[in-house]
Amino acid sequence: MTRGTGEDGRGDGDAAREPADGRERFPLLEESAEDLYEHAPCGYLSTLPDGRIVRINTTLLEWLGHARDDLVGRARFSDLLTVGGRLYHETHYAPLLRMQGRLNGIALELKTADGSRLPVIATSTVRTGDDGEPSLIRTVVLDARDRRAYEAELLRARRRADRERDRLQDLATTLQKTLLPPALANVAGLDVAAYYHIASTDEVGGDFYDLFPLSAGTWGLFLGDVCGKGAEAAALTSLTRYTLRAAAVYDPDPAAVLDNLNTVLNHEYNGDDPRFCTVLFGLLTPDRERGGFRITLAAGGHPPALLMRADGTADYLPTPGGQLIGVLPDVHIATTTLHLLPGDTLLLYTDGLTEARTAAAGGGEDRYGDDALLGFGRALAPTTAPGAVDAVRDLLGTFGTGVDDDTAVLAVHVPPPTDGPPFPG
Repeated sequence: MTRGTGEDGRGDGDAAREPADGRERFPLLEESAEDLYEHAPCGYLSTLPDGRIVRINTTLLEWLGHARDDLVGRARFSDLLTVGGRLYHETHYAPLLRMQGRLNGIALELKTADGSRLPVIATSTVRTGDDGEPSLIRTVVLDARDRRAYEAELLRARRRADRERDRLQDLATTLQKTLLPPALANVAGLDVAAYYHIASTDEVGGDFYDLFPLSAGTWGLFLGDVCGKGAEAAALTSLTRYTLRAAAVYDPDPAAVLDNLNTVLNHEYNGDDPRFCTVLFGLLTPDRERGGFRITLAAGGHPPALLMRADGTADYLPTPGGQLIGVLPDVHIATTTLHLLPGDTLLLYTDGLTEARTAAAGGGEDRYGDDALLGFGRALAPTTAPGAVDAVRDLLGTFGTGVDDDTAVLAVHVPPPTDGPPFPG
């Protein structure tokens, strides 16, 4: 019978004579199991249940710098550990191993012959005899020096990042303070209070407010919010605040002030990255005949102010049609005039308050909204400027992390005559 040949010219029987494990092709597979044990890329250790070492491979001996006769039959596994490691072994490692029969990936430190420390990851299993009792403990030891160095570098990097974050938060807080007035003007016959709620310490917000004197017997006030956050928002906020002050000195008419601000912002930010703001600007003059103050309020796309009267009523001051400041070359400014009587309080706020997230009845989330704020004002009236600001501060606190945006509030209040009945709140 003729024997066939394959494509490589060998007879069909040649493959049959080749060892199935391929040792002729891969001579390294001829290495013995003993050599694999002794020179494995990890340490191997066998101990009796009492911890006495009965076998240890060459790899672990070289890591430790010991001779085999120094350890086998003479030392226990715990003798190789540091003081802290021995304490952990006796109180945790050994008891858990006896209960579970196996422990995986335990970080330990071994002592080397020269007194240095070798960080390792140990895994141990218990082998039982025919009687079911533990007869041998086998332990695999992995060199963790590179891992420990990597973890130390990660820890150093994290600490550097934490320090950098703290530094940036300090810078953001300092910058935020420079964008707000250090103190509001003291206006005779008027109580004033303000509050700024920071939603995130990592970024500078764009809310702003101020109250400042103009000509004799006249004061200006404003509150607003610029688009965006961070350095760009801070720059826009700074430009907006100082433009409003300068424009009010040039022409204190509220509509003219916002028109001038619109011209500046539109000219400065008319490129590929347009910027804008919403703002309320008011002109305050005392009413000598009727008492209280006359306030002319101009709005550029900003939420309406909330008026809380001395008689316990409250409502928004309508300023419909006011457009965002800085978007278009020509802007429509909405204005309204009111007489703030003794006992009345006017509250200006940014939309971080009304857009705060609250828990919904169905388990989801809703925005706080204008209607809720109006109800809040009606329940609060009559009140004072500090009373209104403190109430808003407490309200924001109830939202927790639901406040996504910074919130600024500014309240002005005309106190009742000192010789009249005491004012509540």
